[in-house]
Amino acid sequence: MNLDVKIKRIHTDALLPMQANPGDAGMDLYSIEAVEIPAGEAKLIKTGLQIELPQGTEAQIRPRSGLALKHSVTVLNSPGTIDEGYRGEIGVILINHGKETFIVEKSMRIAQMVIQFVPSIQLLEVNELSQTVRGASGFGASGTK
Repeated sequence: MNLDVKIKRIHTDALLPMQANPGDAGMDLYSIEAVEIPAGEAKLIKTGLQIELPQGTEAQIRPRSGLALKHSVTVLNSPGTIDEGYRGEIGVILINHGKETFIVEKSMRIAQMVIQFVPSIQLLEVNELSQTVRGASGFGASGTK
């Protein structure tokens, strides 16, 4: 299934998102700037791109596993959501959980963007919900082993 998504470069150094391999769910997003992120801090990294999503979709901004494993850098509000009506620049909030300053380089792959379908939801207020085996058991309900 193909889905047409309009994308616009608003900066001369912007790189279009790319799937690293055919069939990958995520498309790499690239920085248009060099930014230092001190240990324990977060910064908004610009991509130089705007997007027009089709009706009934969203774009999720997710971390890159390599940055997380090698540098303890991840997307702070993961997954970040770009709603279909947003037309501003795509920005990625990166946080450095590491012990040293992390340098975001210009044209560096900083996150992944995944396009998802969003169902139309109608909430139905009721007085009772159906019963399940789990019921209201919450955090840790399935045990520790």
